[in-house]
Amino acid sequence: MRLLPLVLVLALALAAASAAASASASGPRSVLRTVTDVPAAVSSGGDGDALFCDSWRLSVETANAGPWRAIPARCEAFVRGYMEGPRYASDSAVAAADSLAFASGALAAAAGAGAARPAWVFDVDETLLSNAPYYAVNGWGSQEFNDTSFDEWVDAAKAPALPSSLKLYNELQGLGFHVILLTGRVEFQRNSTEANLLFAGYQAWEKLILRQPSDIGKTAVQYKSERRAAMEAEGFKILGNSGDQWSDLIGSPMATRSFKLPNPMYFIS
Repeated sequence: MRLLPLVLVLALALAAASAAASASASGPRSVLRTVTDVPAAVSSGGDGDALFCDSWRLSVETANAGPWRAIPARCEAFVRGYMEGPRYASDSAVAAADSLAFASGALAAAAGAGAARPAWVFDVDETLLSNAPYYAVNGWGSQEFNDTSFDEWVDAAKAPALPSSLKLYNELQGLGFHVILLTGRVEFQRNSTEANLLFAGYQAWEKLILRQPSDIGKTAVQYKSERRAAMEAEGFKILGNSGDQWSDLIGSPMATRSFKLPNPMYFIS
């Protein structure tokens, strides 16, 4: 009777050796996909484009891509699908929900610390207002930026609100935040910008800050950092900052927390 377990062990050992030999002949099989599997998966055309462009979008949103001038030609259809489909709206709504979740606690903490004039800063384009109708007829960022045609679009003052941003804007005002709009648009566009914001449903902002002649030539990081410093000098405590570009958010001083909204269509330094 003691021979049976020994026979069973030998049989299992022989089966394992046979499986190992078979694996060696056909090549190793890894449970995890490695980086070397990616190039074949992102070859041009079909699903390869979709996979590549989704990864490219992540690279853009995390700033891994660095400065860039236009979306890859193979990604125009992907960007259109993203912007017109449910994912863009969902990503924006999650950013707004995260902002609101932070806002209530931050406001209470600031009040406890005796901070006066708690403020939330918003960028305008692709943060409060959507220029998707403009980019829909201009290649979704695949074409070189045209100042003239975009200025004409701004003058029309018909950009719609981002629904999740409008909701967040109203909720922050209801909590007692001073809402300040800080945009890269220039002073001569003030009237059309104000008209567009009202058209889209935004009201009662504390102030709307646009580039002055002395700001022309400055990077967005420098210009917006200087304006945030001026806000603090006026007694505002910037608890939150929402923008679609990293240049809306970084630079000293920064908000207590910053919230990046999605934008795969263009980059501003």
